[in-house]
Amino acid sequence: QVQLVESGGGLVQAGGSMRLSCAASARTFRTYFMGWFRRAPGKERELVARITWSGGSTWYTDSVKGRFTISRDNAKNTVYLQMNSLKSEDTAVYYCAASTVSASWSSWGQGTQVTVSS
Repeated sequence: QVQLVESGGGLVQAGGSMRLSCAASARTFRTYFMGWFRRAPGKERELVARITWSGGSTWYTDSVKGRFTISRDNAKNTVYLQMNSLKSEDTAVYYCAASTVSASWSSWGQGTQVTVSS
């Protein structure tokens, strides 16, 4: 299992940008698929973006395509979520998570609040 710590959340105006970071403890970080999830008030948690171990392949939920970018730096054991053109509906607690072939999304961070004011 890997320990994850998110940072970078806060308050931003609609149309603004924010970058979230997730630092991982494991020396085997480069073997994990990484993802960003979010849980908005009154809604279920949803997968926002994910990235393969090498960073060569990414996936985004439709509502953030063209606005969010997930990336990773395996030398720094860190995954990022760059969020542009933020909307009020992006307001949520954002979590990063790690996944392996044998244990899907088995490790989670504590979450970071992102609030977009309109």
